Amino acid sequence: MDKNMDKKKKEDETRVASEYYQASYYNGKSQFEKGMAETHEQVSDTYFEGTIDQEKEE
Repeated sequence: MDKNMDKKKKEDETRVASEYYQASYYNGKSQFEKGMAETHEQVSDTYFEGTIDQEKEE
């Protein structure tokens, strides 16, 4: 891999790793913002669903 591409990839990885979710990402235009919003939604849904050993409410 070219050194410039490697540097760019490293910068992108650092940005993603250092970001915190912000509510404005739900209205975001970039792929990054949309991805963060979707991931937050998935984590939130999983958290509120509970653990696998609990019985689901009907």
